[in-house]
Amino acid sequence: MSSSPFKSGFVSIVGKPNVGKSTLMNRLVGEQLSITTPKAQTTRHRIMGILNGENYQVVYSDTPGLLEPKYALHTAMMSFVKVSLEDADLILLVVGLEDKYEPELFERFKKIQTPILLVINKTDLAKGSQVHDKATYWKEQLPNLHAILPVSAVTGEHTKELFDAIIAGLPEHPAYFPKDELSDKSERFFAGEIIREKIFLNFEQEVPYSTEVAITEFNETDEIIRMRAEIYVERDSQKGIIIGKGGSALKKLGMESRQAMEAFFNKKVFLETHVKVADNWRKQTDKLKRFGYLDN
Repeated sequence: MSSSPFKSGFVSIVGKPNVGKSTLMNRLVGEQLSITTPKAQTTRHRIMGILNGENYQVVYSDTPGLLEPKYALHTAMMSFVKVSLEDADLILLVVGLEDKYEPELFERFKKIQTPILLVINKTDLAKGSQVHDKATYWKEQLPNLHAILPVSAVTGEHTKELFDAIIAGLPEHPAYFPKDELSDKSERFFAGEIIREKIFLNFEQEVPYSTEVAITEFNETDEIIRMRAEIYVERDSQKGIIIGKGGSALKKLGMESRQAMEAFFNKKVFLETHVKVADNWRKQTDKLKRFGYLDN
């Protein structure tokens, strides 16, 4: 039996879109919980990943990328970031090698009392003294940083040092969740996210950003999960793109989603998909409530 005190706390992972926050959380948790694509603004919700050890429980929160809201969906996404920062015992502020200080996005971190670990991600792409120069730059911009740690979420380089710093920064506290819980989100939620990830990977331009997925049926037995997914787009033209000629695009999307779900759930999956139009859903409060972005 270890005599070390038990530590538990909430760790908020924040940063601009496309800095690899979701990849970092998946690396730290050891599971593919947050969807990851090369496109920016893939994450729309606050997704908790729970990591349990003998003497600790870390509750990571992957959040939407920091941005200036342009419409109602963006505002709802930034409210998830705000709540995550308010709850946090420790903040991981993730930046890329190319990121610069933008007052409208980063000014808030000067006023936060919670310890902030600045994580410089994508060090596998760094050249020469780039990492050292970036660390010096961010120390000047945010003098209240608790520490600066360079990592590569893709290769895992220096993530052990980051993890040690996280554990050191957590308060002594009993576990917040049962030990067998991996996330605060339901299996139904993750099924929808898997389909949304495949949409981001299969379609271009505005189509992925105009798309939302609702799992309307989810029935599980010991052998199989049967589910029905409704894919919502904002315009009829986008519906045609998702379906494709003779239904070919939707068939490919369904097959890739089903295969990913079977790997995620470790069980056979039967997936039925339907495409519907919800005009301008990203700008309408009632539709955002329906899709779980706002409280009813």
